[in-house]
Amino acid sequence: SRIPFSNLNHVTHWRSVLRAVFLGLGLSSLIPLAGYFLLRDTEYGAQAMGLVFIPATPFAASVAPLSYVLNGDMEHAARGTIIVYIASLLWIPFVIWLALGEVVDMSSVVITVVEIIGVPLVVSRLLTRFRIDKDLMAMFLNCCIFILVWLSVGSTSFVGSLWVFVAFAIIAALRSFGLGSLVEVVEKRSGIHWSQRVTDILMTSYKNKGIAIAMCMAVLAPTGLAPLAMVAIATSIVIEICWVIFMDSVLFNRRRMERELASESSEA
Repeated sequence: SRIPFSNLNHVTHWRSVLRAVFLGLGLSSLIPLAGYFLLRDTEYGAQAMGLVFIPATPFAASVAPLSYVLNGDMEHAARGTIIVYIASLLWIPFVIWLALGEVVDMSSVVITVVEIIGVPLVVSRLLTRFRIDKDLMAMFLNCCIFILVWLSVGSTSFVGSLWVFVAFAIIAALRSFGLGSLVEVVEKRSGIHWSQRVTDILMTSYKNKGIAIAMCMAVLAPTGLAPLAMVAIATSIVIEICWVIFMDSVLFNRRRMERELASESSEA
C-alpha cells in the first residue's frame, strides 16, 4: 500500500487505533463466524469452512485509497491499516485455531501468515522509497483484482443445493450491506463527521479477500477441502463487489458528499 510511517503516531491517536481494530477485526468478524458455527454440523460443513477465512482476514488495504477518493479520513485509514495488519499476524492464527484447530495443521497456518502478511509488510517499506506513477499503479492493481476474482471463482467447486449458496450470499450481504449501513446510521445519528464515518464503514464492511483466498488454498489444500471451502469466499466476493458499487453510486455519491461536507463547513 506504500503507506509511510511518518505522522502516524499510534500512541497519540490511540482512540483511532482501537476503533480500527474493533471495527476491522472484531465487529466485522461476528456474522461470518456465527454463520460457520451454524452450518458446520450440516452436510455443507466443508463448504462452510470458507466462512472462517473471511473474519480471520483484516480489512482490504484499499481502504486507504478509497478513503482518499471518498473524502474519508486518510490518516485514520493509514494508522488503522498499519496496526490491523500487524495485529493480523496473531489474529489470523487465533481465529483459524478457534474454528478449525482440529482440522488444520496450525504450524502451516503460522508459516502461511508470515509469508502472506509478514514478508510483504517488510518489503513494502522498500517500495516507499520509489516514486511510482499513480496511473500505472491503478492499472496494476486493477489487473491484480481481475486475476484474483478469475482464479478464485475458477478454482471453486460449485456443487450442492441452491440454498447453501443463498445462505452464503445472505451472510455476505449482512456482513457488508448490513454492518456497513448500521455503522452509517449509528455514526451519523451520533454526529460523527463524513470523513471518519466513511473510513469506519470501509473498515467494517470491506474485507481483504486476497488474503482469505490465499489462506484457504494454502491451509486446506492438504485436506482436499479447499475447492469446496472456496464457495463461501467466492460468493462473498460477488456480494462485496456489489457493495462497493453501491457505496460509490448511492451511499457516498458525489451529490451527497458535497452537501454533507458543505454543511459541516458551515457548522464549523
